[in-house]
Amino acid sequence: MNDRVVEWIMEKNPHLTEAPGREDDLIEGRLIDSLAFLEFVYLLEEVTGAAVDLGSITAEDFRSLAAIERRFLAPAGQGAEAGR
Repeated sequence: MNDRVVEWIMEKNPHLTEAPGREDDLIEGRLIDSLAFLEFVYLLEEVTGAAVDLGSITAEDFRSLAAIERRFLAPAGQGAEAGR
């Protein structure tokens, strides 16, 4: 997992005493909320160097650190973005 992604989540949630686990539900846990969502998308674009097509994403793409990694951070040809 990209350190900047985890750092962003920790900064936005100062009540956290440790980083969320790879499978923790970030949406149900309100660690990524609607007010910060676009900021998070911009962070992902910066980290990956690729634009995120807002028309092709779902809440499930952001459900956990593992889902974010699979969808946005997997090496070229291995993630969901490869087929889009």
